[in-house]
Amino acid sequence: MKQRRLARLAHRLEDTALWLARQLRPLALFNLAVPRRSCRRQGDIPYGELARQQLDVYTPLTLADNRPVVVFFYGGSWQSGRRQDYRFVGQALAARGWIAVVPDYRLYPEVKFPAFIRDGAAACGWVRQNIAAYGGKPDRLFLMGHSAGAYIAAMLALDDRYLGQVGLSPQGLGGFIGLAGPYDFLPLKQPQLIDIFGGADNIPETQPINFVSPAAPPALLLHGATDRIVGAGNTRRLAQRWRQVGRPVREIIYPHYKHLTILLYLASFLQEGEPIIRDISHFLADPSGVPEAAAGRIFPSEPAASGSACCPS
Repeated sequence: MKQRRLARLAHRLEDTALWLARQLRPLALFNLAVPRRSCRRQGDIPYGELARQQLDVYTPLTLADNRPVVVFFYGGSWQSGRRQDYRFVGQALAARGWIAVVPDYRLYPEVKFPAFIRDGAAACGWVRQNIAAYGGKPDRLFLMGHSAGAYIAAMLALDDRYLGQVGLSPQGLGGFIGLAGPYDFLPLKQPQLIDIFGGADNIPETQPINFVSPAAPPALLLHGATDRIVGAGNTRRLAQRWRQVGRPVREIIYPHYKHLTILLYLASFLQEGEPIIRDISHFLADPSGVPEAAAGRIFPSEPAASGSACCPS
């Protein structure tokens, strides 16, 4: 009963939280609830020479070698965000035995496409060279992101030009996890997005769905059916393309999740009774399989919410 009340409260707060995001950074409230002794954090590590080319590493309390590594890219319409606000994500992953890396990347208007993807690749290159010192396994690397961050992770996992610049390749990834990501969102309508990506239409090189190939890593694609920021059709179409090339993919559309709540339910104090952290855990343990526990929450025929503030449904 208590968990259901928390869930209803989270839904009511989402619209307000989105509006307040830039003024009050409400994600900091979730960080306050993260148990302080649940993981180790090593922060402000440079992966490049610029101010926003830094990352934080979260490791489990129990020391061990060869742990899987998850690089998480946060969202913010490619225009906002900072890694410190996502400590609750790093904690959620590290508490389950994985090493989590949360990098910053440069934002618009300082940069435009594809600079933020190149920053993501540079962060992955740092991980490849250094993560063993933190107990991670460099060749067991998963890319994960939410919203615009899912876009960055998808482009890295699909367009081999980016990881190739740092000695990596999509084929060498353990997998890709996308939460509420825009993957097939032309034509653009918002002036800022048109400027970020260099046009409203006829820019196929900006769309992750155009780069799905037999070299794609296993994928876990998660979305909320009531997401009105990024339509769930983005996930459905990408999952279909993944299947067409014969690569492992799990598509899960959660009926009651919205654009922000799909991320907030990773917070440790909201996990009870929610499937998302369990679905991510199953995928990280067996990227090529489809666990029975997740099968009941795959709803490919459920209609997506109509319209969106960012990307078409």
